[in-house]
Amino acid sequence: MAFLPEFGGVVMTLVAFVVALSIIVAIHEYGHYIVGRWSGIHAEVFSLGFGPVLFSRTDRHGTQWQLAALPFGGYVRFMGDLNAASGKDGEAMGRMSEADHRRTMHGAPLWARTATVAAGPVFNFVLSIIVFTALFMLRGQVAEPLTVGEMRQLPDAGYELQAGDEVLAVAGVQVPAFSDGTAMEAFGDALPATAPLDYAVRRDGQEITVTGPNLYPPIISQLAPQSAAYDIGLKAGDVITSIEGERISAFEQLKSYVEGAEGAPIQITVYRPGEEAELDFVLAPRRVDEPQPEGGFETRWRIGIVGGLAFEPATETVGPVEALADGLGQTWRIVTSSISGLWHMATGAISTCNMTGPIGIAQTSGAMASQGAESFVWFVAALSTAVGLLNLFPVPVLDGGHLVFYAFEAATGRPPSDRALRVLMAAGLTLVLSLMVFALTNDLFCP
Repeated sequence: MAFLPEFGGVVMTLVAFVVALSIIVAIHEYGHYIVGRWSGIHAEVFSLGFGPVLFSRTDRHGTQWQLAALPFGGYVRFMGDLNAASGKDGEAMGRMSEADHRRTMHGAPLWARTATVAAGPVFNFVLSIIVFTALFMLRGQVAEPLTVGEMRQLPDAGYELQAGDEVLAVAGVQVPAFSDGTAMEAFGDALPATAPLDYAVRRDGQEITVTGPNLYPPIISQLAPQSAAYDIGLKAGDVITSIEGERISAFEQLKSYVEGAEGAPIQITVYRPGEEAELDFVLAPRRVDEPQPEGGFETRWRIGIVGGLAFEPATETVGPVEALADGLGQTWRIVTSSISGLWHMATGAISTCNMTGPIGIAQTSGAMASQGAESFVWFVAALSTAVGLLNLFPVPVLDGGHLVFYAFEAATGRPPSDRALRVLMAAGLTLVLSLMVFALTNDLFCP
């Protein structure tokens, strides 16, 4: 079920973007705030948003918590800061007592400043790990042996395969452990691209042979945002029954045809549960730079859909330790693929159109929300990882730039001069704004 009905509209897409960004920014800034407070640095303002203040209150620690009119970011202004960018208010600092000087970001010990600045990105990573862990526990893992949980709605019904069947072999090919990705891939490649297929199953303690659909039918389990399939209105649950009038039974047939079309428009016919007649669409595959398991990227033609099994497999509970390991692994994969993507764009190995700006992120927010609450929450966790990583880049005005300044101070025994900091911060701001303009240009002009 969609997180909100008809989430593709402009207003709802904006709402999804604001919700996602607000959660991530709030967690990031709270990391700065709480670690700063623990380190003896006083926060004067915690703001979610910029511009005119809509609501505010001051807590018992003397921090003003406020909600501002422009919900596209936030900040913590510590004592001694000149502005939201944490510039030094030299005049105010000069009037402070020694005790108050210690409570400022600029007068605190090096360890306290370092911990406070690093806490923002760290809290983003922690949010991602917690969310991914919770989702892995909620989803569970596919039960062994592979067991039919619930049959999907497919055309040409009347198959004998049913819920509760333990699948032992398909078309004479033994089913390996589902957790063995390499073996499952080889198993899928060995299956004929036809339907129906014979399934050897265990039902009520007895081994029997029944008929069933292709194990990997051309069904849409998920849509990639800003893809050809998403843009023409395909939906999760749709089954592509034919391409250019030729009937297909397997996802591999669809994949081969799309790759062979090399971007030329193709006509597809779709079975959609609940519709009386099949639907016709025309779409053109797009070039996509896909990260590879061994590293690097490969450019392929895609329409932006993810397939799945002919049935929802039965699942079993995942323990917290295993789920945490999966959550850590997923966060690390996002970090490494992001760094790899930036490197390959910088070297010209892949298109710079892979970098999206605020419009692209907003569109992705709406697209993920339209596919359900779980997809939206997953997106928020992934975006939180990306924001945490971005803030660690050694660019002045970002957290990573401040950490570089602190490393310089630790190595030399003195911080950079105020003049040098002003110049570096201006250069960093120029670089960040330039990248934002470049990403926005991609949003507007990239195919």
